Amino acid sequence: MLTLVRSRVRTATLALSAVVALAVGATATTATTGAAAAPAPAPAAAKLGPTSVAYVEVNNNSMLNVGKYTLAGGGGNVFDVAVIFAANINYDTGTKTAYLHFNENVQRVLDNAATQIRPLQQKGIKVLLSVLGNHQGAGFANFPSQQAASAFAKQLSDAVATYGLDGIDFDDEYAQYGTNGTGQPNASSFVHLMTALRANMPNKIISLYNIGPAASRLSYGGVDVSSKFDYAWNPYYGSWQVPGIALPKSKLSPAAVEIGRTSQTTTADLARRTVSEAYGVFLTYNLDGANRSADVSAFTRQLYGSDAVYTP
Repeated sequence: MLTLVRSRVRTATLALSAVVALAVGATATTATTGAAAAPAPAPAAAKLGPTSVAYVEVNNNSMLNVGKYTLAGGGGNVFDVAVIFAANINYDTGTKTAYLHFNENVQRVLDNAATQIRPLQQKGIKVLLSVLGNHQGAGFANFPSQQAASAFAKQLSDAVATYGLDGIDFDDEYAQYGTNGTGQPNASSFVHLMTALRANMPNKIISLYNIGPAASRLSYGGVDVSSKFDYAWNPYYGSWQVPGIALPKSKLSPAAVEIGRTSQTTTADLARRTVSEAYGVFLTYNLDGANRSADVSAFTRQLYGSDAVYTP
């Protein structure tokens, strides 16, 4: 049997000269962005069917691409959720603490929220920030204490508030646990992190890219944080894999496709299965600036009974 390996361009490996991070409890960036709560979206045309998600590699592509696809015949947006890929969890070896880091491309999107994020939100598309490991030993699964986990949760919720985002996506890859003298994954870390983050932002979206040590450590001390997630999805593109988390089918995406690389036949099959087995989410990755209406239509026909229209 072939091992399914997803193809993602890892944000963490870019050699960037600008290092921009939110410190614990930082508020200085609020003045720069002037961000407040996201504006109320304009009324969207009715769309029946699963929630469609699009990850965008902002090192190479614009978030605005997500808003360029609608359903033929006035059926509304193709995509319901857009994910900024990706911020990082970094490690400060001096203070021995994790911190939230934005490379220059992620920072550019956030600083230009008025032109890169608000247009999507005004169409009714939710915008999440994905957070990814960065080979420094810091990850969601190895906070040494509840206090440390809560401090990082505050950085995340502060970022959501500062930039007017709709939530956070967790992707526990590339942490390289143990690097820089950091600890190995423990049972309590992600539970403490999720508990604090949900308390900080009770009405925002929290999603789980179902991979890595954190994804298998959702229960500790009698507390199970599974129900605190809004969505969880399969991390292997071109495949079907039900996330092993106690959420209703309406919040799960067993299907995952990489736009432009997963064949249209496979995409259509996965979308058809999503509908026939009554799952409520369909995950896509790597939406770029090309006209991908043929690839997108491969799943919209099955999910919504309509072709997708691309408007540059």
